[in-house]
Amino acid sequence: DDDDDDDDDEDDESDWGSDSSSSSSSDSEVGGAYKGLEGRAKWLKKNTVTSKKKTKDPNAPKVKKVEAKKESLVSSKDHEAIRAPKSILPEEGLTAAMLNKKVQEIASQRGRRGTDPRQLLRQFEGLSRLSMKFGPRIEIPILMYVISAQFGLQRTMDDYMDTATWKACASYLERISKVIVDEGYRLGVENIDEADFVLGAAGKASNRMKAAATVGGAMEAVAADEKLVNPHTGEEETEDERAERLRVEKEAAMTDAEKKTIPVVGSLSLHMSRLEEEYTKSLQKISHHTPEYVTRLRDESKLVVLLSKMQSYFEREGMTTEAAQMAELHIEHIYYRHDSIARQVDKAAEYYETFGEVAMLHPACVSNQPGGSDPATSHPAASSGKPVMDEANSVAEKTDYGELMNKLCTYVYKHGTEQARKRSTICHVYHHALHDRFTDARDLLLMSHLQENIYDVGDITTMILFNRMMAQLGMCAFRQGKIWECHQCLTEVCSGKVRELLAQGVSLGRFSDKTPEQEKAEKRRQVPYYQHINLDLLEACHLISAMLLEVPNMAAASMGGDAAHGRRARPISRAFRKHQDIYAHQVFTGPPEQTRDYVMRAAKALSKGDWKSCVDLCTDLDVWNLVPGDGSAEAIK
Repeated sequence: DDDDDDDDDEDDESDWGSDSSSSSSSDSEVGGAYKGLEGRAKWLKKNTVTSKKKTKDPNAPKVKKVEAKKESLVSSKDHEAIRAPKSILPEEGLTAAMLNKKVQEIASQRGRRGTDPRQLLRQFEGLSRLSMKFGPRIEIPILMYVISAQFGLQRTMDDYMDTATWKACASYLERISKVIVDEGYRLGVENIDEADFVLGAAGKASNRMKAAATVGGAMEAVAADEKLVNPHTGEEETEDERAERLRVEKEAAMTDAEKKTIPVVGSLSLHMSRLEEEYTKSLQKISHHTPEYVTRLRDESKLVVLLSKMQSYFEREGMTTEAAQMAELHIEHIYYRHDSIARQVDKAAEYYETFGEVAMLHPACVSNQPGGSDPATSHPAASSGKPVMDEANSVAEKTDYGELMNKLCTYVYKHGTEQARKRSTICHVYHHALHDRFTDARDLLLMSHLQENIYDVGDITTMILFNRMMAQLGMCAFRQGKIWECHQCLTEVCSGKVRELLAQGVSLGRFSDKTPEQEKAEKRRQVPYYQHINLDLLEACHLISAMLLEVPNMAAASMGGDAAHGRRARPISRAFRKHQDIYAHQVFTGPPEQTRDYVMRAAKALSKGDWKSCVDLCTDLDVWNLVPGDGSAEAIK
């Protein structure tokens, strides 16, 4: 027990931070952690924390700098493909044969394990810059390799090409189109198996080993291998010199038509299809609430011009299938635009191509104050003013979009595949309906028998396009005052899940029975936001047309023989009846807020004979301002 008491005393002394000698000292001599404390605070128990001074490691900042440098390299990896180096080969003494040999060497590395596709892309781009001085016959095949390498950066189906890489790819295709359309070249086919590169290198090595074993030694084999003699001059030459000499002799023996043919690896039409697919995929992935989305929409005009050039090239070469494919892609990027909107969009694209970004203009250009002619007192931009496009030379001002649509669709009807003809017909009907040409749209739809065969297509994207066309056709009939036709067109689309049928949203409920693969596939089929049909406007057209048909039907049934026999009249619109029953069973109905509330209150007023209130409620809807065209909202009201 005495030992335990001694231990407790030692613990207490250690906790109090003082020993027997220090406790007998005076208060003035107390130091350490209790220095400066007075009264009760001096005798409270306190755990002292001793801190050790850290010595700075001179190598620590360097390590941090190295790590930061690595992180910056990783973060800028997406933009490394643009900054391709030029120093892959020395520019002095560079020949076209050396360039082609290096291209084949790099191309043989594609697909191997451990090969960085971005590094290959940078090497290809560096070679493409070096090839510009050798002419199109050397430059264009390398550009085709560059484009293939750019498309190879996407590993999965959900990955999309970033904007910088897409613009670079589009610029390369524009260069190719300039060569083949403006300069009169044509692309041939060069069939190269990449496995031949590896087998060829292995074959040369094995031949050297056999020569070393049979000729009489490795030195003699190497000497025999290096002795290359020019038959014209009798002088020795290297392998690169011989390859360049043979290339020049081969081109000298070509005819003019053969010189205009450039053999390339890859399909130009396939590259254009991939470019269009990557553009659509990027618009699906980018949030439409960001300025990046609006900036990305400018690239569509560039894509449309590129498709038009490629179509003219394929038509010139007699490749009707590829030309029809380009025309079909062209149709799918212009069918949804009203003429008034399309003209303004194309004018804005021309302005951007000519003068650049509007926000980058000098403030003196856009100011309302007139500038003086003296450059010492006023900026020269103030006197020149804001740059303005010449309307007389504008391509968008001269374009007849209805005639362009008719021309493209006719070409696809004549030369396209069965699937392309169906999609082009749907887009043609959509374009007619968008411009209030209901009779033309209806006749084209009935003559094509699409309504009978659409369920046998087997392609969900084509079915979605058909649903969009039917919705637009129904709204066109509503604008024309054809209530019955409007209801017939919209009753199937608007009766169920409208968002899913139009591919404008994905239902991710708790009780959804879709697998993750089905959800991913549905997200890939989504229509980009700028092509959406306004669902409030669609619902207004459907419910108002159903109201104008159903309310008289209910009134006639209440006065006819069906009411006397206790039978309810056959409903014209079950969806409208359901919404009306829900609205009638509400305990309290406040002022209308949504489009459905306005129509239900208008239907209630119309059933009582108050047609003026019904008209006021229907015309006060804000969705009528979303109808494209000049004065269309006033015409509906």
